[in-house]
Amino acid sequence: MNLKQVIVIRKDLKLGKGKIASQAAHAAILASDKSSFREEWKKEGQKKVVVWCQNLEELLLIYKRAKENGIIAILVSDAGLTQIKPGTKTCLGIGPASENKIDKITGHLKLL
Repeated sequence: MNLKQVIVIRKDLKLGKGKIASQAAHAAILASDKSSFREEWKKEGQKKVVVWCQNLEELLLIYKRAKENGIIAILVSDAGLTQIKPGTKTCLGIGPASENKIDKITGHLKLL
Protein backbone atom coordinates (compact mmCIF):
# COMPACT_ATOMS: atom_id res chain seq x y z
CA MET A 1 0.00 0.00 0.00
CA ASN A 2 1.24 3.52 -0.72
CA LEU A 3 1.03 5.46 2.53
CA LYS A 4 1.64 9.10 3.29
CA GLN A 5 1.03 11.81 5.80
CA VAL A 6 -0.09 15.35 5.05
CA ILE A 7 0.50 18.34 7.29
CA VAL A 8 -1.79 21.33 6.65
CA ILE A 9 -0.53 24.72 7.87
CA ARG A 10 -2.71 27.83 8.25
CA LYS A 11 -1.45 30.59 5.94
CA ASP A 12 -3.35 33.42 7.65
CA LEU A 13 -1.28 33.17 10.84
CA LYS A 14 1.89 34.29 9.01
CA LEU A 15 4.08 32.11 11.22
CA GLY A 16 7.86 32.30 11.04
CA LYS A 17 9.77 29.44 9.40
CA GLY A 18 10.94 28.00 12.70
CA LYS A 19 7.42 28.13 14.15
CA ILE A 20 6.03 26.37 11.06
CA ALA A 21 8.70 23.69 11.37
CA SER A 22 7.95 23.05 15.04
CA GLN A 23 4.18 23.00 14.52
CA ALA A 24 4.55 20.62 11.56
CA ALA A 25 6.73 18.35 13.70
CA HIS A 26 4.07 18.30 16.42
CA ALA A 27 1.41 17.39 13.85
CA ALA A 28 3.55 14.65 12.27
CA ILE A 29 4.34 12.97 15.58
CA LEU A 30 0.88 13.28 17.12
CA ALA A 31 -0.91 11.95 14.03
CA SER A 32 1.53 9.10 13.38
CA ASP A 33 1.25 7.97 17.00
CA LYS A 34 -2.51 7.45 16.46
CA SER A 35 -2.33 5.71 13.06
CA SER A 36 -2.68 1.96 12.70
CA PHE A 37 -0.47 2.29 9.59
CA ARG A 38 2.48 3.74 11.54
CA GLU A 39 4.88 0.78 11.32
CA GLU A 40 4.16 0.06 7.65
CA TRP A 41 4.53 3.78 6.84
CA LYS A 42 7.92 3.84 8.60
CA LYS A 43 9.07 0.89 6.49
CA GLU A 44 7.94 2.72 3.32
CA GLY A 45 10.09 5.77 4.14
CA GLN A 46 7.62 7.97 6.07
CA LYS A 47 6.36 9.99 3.08
CA LYS A 48 5.11 13.43 4.17
CA VAL A 49 3.76 16.43 2.32
CA VAL A 50 3.33 19.89 3.85
CA VAL A 51 0.63 22.09 2.35
CA TRP A 52 -1.21 25.24 3.37
CA CYS A 53 -4.81 26.30 3.76
CA GLN A 54 -6.22 29.82 3.91
CA ASN A 55 -7.57 30.02 7.47
CA LEU A 56 -9.10 28.27 10.49
CA GLU A 57 -12.42 27.70 8.72
CA GLU A 58 -10.72 25.79 5.90
CA LEU A 59 -8.50 23.88 8.36
CA LEU A 60 -11.56 22.70 10.31
CA LEU A 61 -13.36 21.70 7.11
CA ILE A 62 -10.39 19.54 6.04
CA TYR A 63 -10.24 18.05 9.54
CA LYS A 64 -13.95 17.19 9.40
CA ARG A 65 -13.63 15.59 5.95
CA ALA A 66 -10.69 13.45 7.08
CA LYS A 67 -12.58 12.24 10.15
CA GLU A 68 -15.71 11.50 8.09
CA ASN A 69 -13.56 9.33 5.82
CA GLY A 70 -12.06 7.37 8.72
CA ILE A 71 -8.59 8.91 8.44
CA ILE A 72 -6.56 9.87 11.51
CA ALA A 73 -6.53 13.67 11.82
CA ILE A 74 -5.03 15.65 14.69
CA LEU A 75 -5.40 19.41 15.20
CA VAL A 76 -2.41 21.14 16.79
CA SER A 77 -3.02 24.02 19.20
CA ASP A 78 -0.12 26.25 20.15
CA ALA A 79 0.99 26.80 23.76
CA GLY A 80 1.26 30.53 23.07
CA LEU A 81 4.79 31.02 24.33
CA THR A 82 6.14 32.90 21.31
CA GLN A 83 4.29 34.24 18.26
CA ILE A 84 0.60 33.56 18.80
CA LYS A 85 -2.06 33.33 21.51
CA PRO A 86 -2.40 30.15 23.59
CA GLY A 87 -4.83 27.65 22.09
CA THR A 88 -4.52 28.92 18.51
CA LYS A 89 -5.05 26.04 16.10
CA THR A 90 -2.01 26.21 13.84
CA CYS A 91 -2.07 23.07 11.74
CA LEU A 92 -3.45 19.63 11.10
CA GLY A 93 -1.73 16.25 10.81
CA ILE A 94 -3.52 13.73 8.58
CA GLY A 95 -2.44 10.11 8.42
CA PRO A 96 -0.36 8.19 7.73
CA ALA A 97 -3.01 6.48 5.66
CA SER A 98 -3.64 5.44 2.08
CA GLU A 99 -2.26 8.04 -0.29
CA ASN A 100 -5.36 7.77 -2.48
CA LYS A 101 -7.72 8.39 0.44
CA ILE A 102 -5.74 11.38 1.70
CA ASP A 103 -5.41 12.89 -1.79
CA LYS A 104 -9.21 12.99 -2.11
CA ILE A 105 -9.24 15.34 0.87
CA THR A 106 -6.02 17.36 0.48
CA GLY A 107 -5.06 17.00 -3.19
CA HIS A 108 -6.35 20.48 -4.04
CA LEU A 109 -4.07 22.22 -1.51
CA LYS A 110 -0.81 23.90 -2.58
CA LEU A 111 2.60 22.91 -1.27
CA LEU A 112 3.94 25.18 1.45
